[in-house]
Amino acid sequence: MTGGSLGLRAGSYGSLLNIKNVIAGGGRLLHSKSFGSVRKNPIIMLSGSREKERSLPSIWYRYLGRRKFSMLLLVAFAVLVFVLGSFVVNKESNSPNVDQRIGTMSMAHYINANRNEASRILGRRNRQKGGDGNRFQASVSKACPVCYLPVDQAIASMPSSPSESPVLHNLTYVHDENPIKTEPHRGSDFGGYPSLKQRNDSFDIKESMVVHCGFVKGSKPGHQTGFDFDESDLAGLQQFHEIIVASAIFGNYDLIQQPRNISEEAKRNVPFYMFIDEETEAYMRNRSMLDSSKRVGLWRIIVIHNVPYSDARRNGKVPKLLLHRIFPNIRYSIWIDGKLQLVVDPYQILERFLWRQNANFAISRHYRRFDVFVEAEANKAAGKYDNSSIDAQVDFYRTEGLTPYSEAKLPIISDVPEGCVLIKEHIPITNLFTCLWFNEVDRFTSRDQLSFGIVRDKIMAKVDWHINMFLDCERRNFVIQAYHRDLLEHMPPPVAVIRHPPALPNIITRERNQGKKIPRHGKDRRSGSRHHHKASAGNRESNFF
Repeated sequence: MTGGSLGLRAGSYGSLLNIKNVIAGGGRLLHSKSFGSVRKNPIIMLSGSREKERSLPSIWYRYLGRRKFSMLLLVAFAVLVFVLGSFVVNKESNSPNVDQRIGTMSMAHYINANRNEASRILGRRNRQKGGDGNRFQASVSKACPVCYLPVDQAIASMPSSPSESPVLHNLTYVHDENPIKTEPHRGSDFGGYPSLKQRNDSFDIKESMVVHCGFVKGSKPGHQTGFDFDESDLAGLQQFHEIIVASAIFGNYDLIQQPRNISEEAKRNVPFYMFIDEETEAYMRNRSMLDSSKRVGLWRIIVIHNVPYSDARRNGKVPKLLLHRIFPNIRYSIWIDGKLQLVVDPYQILERFLWRQNANFAISRHYRRFDVFVEAEANKAAGKYDNSSIDAQVDFYRTEGLTPYSEAKLPIISDVPEGCVLIKEHIPITNLFTCLWFNEVDRFTSRDQLSFGIVRDKIMAKVDWHINMFLDCERRNFVIQAYHRDLLEHMPPPVAVIRHPPALPNIITRERNQGKKIPRHGKDRRSGSRHHHKASAGNRESNFF
């Protein structure tokens, strides 16, 4: 038997010592019985720790060396971890609870398209049942990171030709100098009082269509239509622009927010239009905020005369939803509510939410609610509109087949938008969508969140078209919401915070005691240390407040 075979038989420090002694003894114990008796010899087993330390490297280090031996241990440990990790993963993947965590198989498309949002919705599904009825309620969103291209690259990615409009290629609008209300529903002269049959026919998408879309009177929008512009502004609104940014303030409800981070290219080529009524104009002129140039920073001010509605919020829906009628020769528009401040360049916004997504209409989903019926109850609770009108609108939509939001509507992920920002390419199908959306606002309540879903679903049932409903936290990345004017004016002035400088060290006392030995006993030192920590904490708190 060789020394190598003896090394393979060694299973402990004691056996290694026996092997060493056997080899040193000239092989007198090289048989099985004598080897076993030697391994059990108590005299050898009681050898000191130093002898064990010397005997261990004598075998392993002789054949492997110290570095090779260390590397062998590391490799063995790594293999062990890999095997255990693979076992755990396989066990979890074979677990029957995986389907329960993901949900039904109908969620597959949604999960692939928006995995993080799916996890959040499904994680709250059971908790939301039995609550306010909104099974898909999410937490209040904050701004989240958004990846924008540099401005020059965003401009270079602008499509050279308009997107294809599915089915609908020619869209014109009803003109009626004497509209008559024939049915017991809301409406206005400005909207033309479309009948229920005309409303239903407008959802039957054809290659050429004529629909109600506001401005039913007058020779052209803004000229004796009930939403009138100054003659000096009419010609400018007819000009061609690749992109415009638009907003509105009616009823002197907001203060103008100046855009920030706008590129020089956008300042030269993208006009910013702010629509205001006469009440807001008077307020701005009385405070010297508006002069004859009708410009406030980047904003070009367009004053509206003869507003069609007594409700300022409903008047604001005209430029919001009917920009394609006011600006008939533009390609893209970005609408932001008057309370918002734009803080990202328009080219970057269009690239991120339209061009990159191959979409022609984009709007953020509501940050909390996904269901129209839940949105209606929230509007009633907040006093956004009279309850009877909200109930009548929702009941009408229910008779048309509107159901609470569920997984069956996937890949549609919400029926309720956060409608303060609209990003739109002006092509026939998107113009039809905003026309019909406006008709619902004119016919029912001004709460456009309630009518968005029914109009979208009816159009999508007829043509292959979709809307990019992006996360609301992404919207908050490029617009900042300000307070309404009345809240700002009634806010108390900010309280001045007096910050005291840190106390200077007591240099005089230190100089007087320099060279003197001050006795410090253990007990006194410990109590003094505690007093010092308390005083330091007090100073920190006073400086913070």
